[in-house]
Amino acid sequence: MKVLLIGIQIISAIVVVVTVLMHSAKGEGLGGIGGAAKLFGTPKGLEQGLDKITTSAVIIFLVVSLVLGVIKL
Repeated sequence: MKVLLIGIQIISAIVVVVTVLMHSAKGEGLGGIGGAAKLFGTPKGLEQGLDKITTSAVIIFLVVSLVLGVIKL
């Protein structure tokens, strides 16, 4: 069980890294801190798909990390 969870965690970590690197550069600079840059541009097509994949992989990574932290085998 623990080996399976560690495998899922490694795969999800790789997916997170790859999808984050595939996102196009927005050039927001410091405007991205307050969220002001999101007013002028919305993700379309591939970016929306990458956002969904990245979010899903991060959620899977966090849930598996919490489960691994709780179980002590």
